[in-house]
Amino acid sequence: MPGTEPVFVYPLLGADDSWSGYRIEFATTAPDSETLFRLFSSPRLDTFDQRHPWFLPAVSGGYDAGTLTGRSVTVFPAHPKPEDTEALSQLEAALRAQGRQLGLKASPEHKLPSPGGWDCLLVDCGHARSLPPYTLIGMASRTKLVATNVHTHNDRNWILSNACILSTCEFLQTRSAPNTKADITRLKLLKLLTLIADDADTDCLDSIFREEPKLAYSLLRLVNSAALSPGSPITSFNQAINLLGRRQLQRWLQLLVFSDPNNGQHPNPLLQKAAARGHLFEFLAGQLTPPSSVENLADSAFMVGTFSLLDVLLGMSMPEIMRQLPLPEVTRTALLEHKGSLGELLAAVTAIDKHDLNTASARLAALGIDADNFFEAQLEGYGWASKIHTT
Repeated sequence: MPGTEPVFVYPLLGADDSWSGYRIEFATTAPDSETLFRLFSSPRLDTFDQRHPWFLPAVSGGYDAGTLTGRSVTVFPAHPKPEDTEALSQLEAALRAQGRQLGLKASPEHKLPSPGGWDCLLVDCGHARSLPPYTLIGMASRTKLVATNVHTHNDRNWILSNACILSTCEFLQTRSAPNTKADITRLKLLKLLTLIADDADTDCLDSIFREEPKLAYSLLRLVNSAALSPGSPITSFNQAINLLGRRQLQRWLQLLVFSDPNNGQHPNPLLQKAAARGHLFEFLAGQLTPPSSVENLADSAFMVGTFSLLDVLLGMSMPEIMRQLPLPEVTRTALLEHKGSLGELLAAVTAIDKHDLNTASARLAALGIDADNFFEAQLEGYGWASKIHTT
C-alpha cells in the first residue's frame, strides 16, 4: 500500500542562479525504508541532470537510495539523538567504505570539521555569518559548502562571496529591492494579467506586445525554450497562437510576467519557482479528495500555483493585486483565503516553503495526497520547470 508520510524536495541554487542540486527533507518521523526505496526508484528521476547532487538525510539503519544512489550525498547531523548515535556511526563507516558521498549538517554548538573530512558541509546562513572571516573560504579548499536557511537577498550575496557553491531558496519569497522592474511597470504587468484573466481576444493581447517590444521578445524566448519548442522556432505572437493554441499560450503568458527582459541572459529562479508551482498544482488537482467540481480545473490549478507568487514579484499585497485582477471566484478565494481544495493545497505548499513539514504533512493527508503521488508531483513540477530556459 502506498506510504502516507510525504517526502519533500527542495531545489538548490548554484552560483549562476540555476537549479544545480536538490535536497530531500522528512517531517519529524522519516518514512519507512520500503517507501523510500519505492520513491527513489521513480523513473522521473532519470530525467534530471545527472550531474546534480541530491542531498538525502541519514536515517538510523540506512535505506536504499534507488535511482539516486550514484548522485546522492548522505547528510549526517552534527549531534544525533543518543539512541541513533551508534547506528548512524555504523552507517557512516559503511558508506565511507563504499566510497559514497557524505555530508555533515554543521551546528553552532560544535566545532567545524577539518577541511576534507566530509565531501560536503551544510551550514545555516546565520551560523556561517557568525564565523571568523575566511573560515568558509579555507574550508572550501577541500569541502563543498552548501548554505541553508538563506532568507534574504543580502544573505544570498554574502554566501556566494564566501565560497558556498549551493544554497537553499528561501530568499525568493522576498523582494530584493524596489523598482527592480522599472522597464516593465506594475501598471503594464497588471494590464497584461487583467487581459489574460479576462480571456481577452488575440488583438488586445497583441496590442500590448506592440507597445512593449521587450515583452514580445521575452515571450518568444520563453516559448522557444530548447526542451519545449516545436520543430521550428516561433518568431511572432500570432505564430505562437497558431502553433501552441490559446490555452497553452495563456499559460506561457502567466509565466511571462515573472520574466525580466533586462535580465534575459541570466537564469530567473522566481520564474522557475512559479512554473514548478503551477505544474505541481495542475498535476495534483485531479487527485484531490473530495474531487473538485471546478470547471477547467487544470487551468485554474495552474493559475493558482503561478499567481500565488505575484505578491513577491510585484511587491504588493495579494488583496491589492486581486482588487485589480478580474479572476474567477475560485481562484480569488484560493489566493486570498486559502479556501477550497486549491486554496488548501496552496496552504500546504506555503507550509512546505516555511519548512513547517508537520503542518504540510497533515494538510496533504487531509487532501488525500499520499507520499507516492506527492513525490511524483514534485518531480514532475521541478523537472518541467528546470527545462525552461530564457536565454
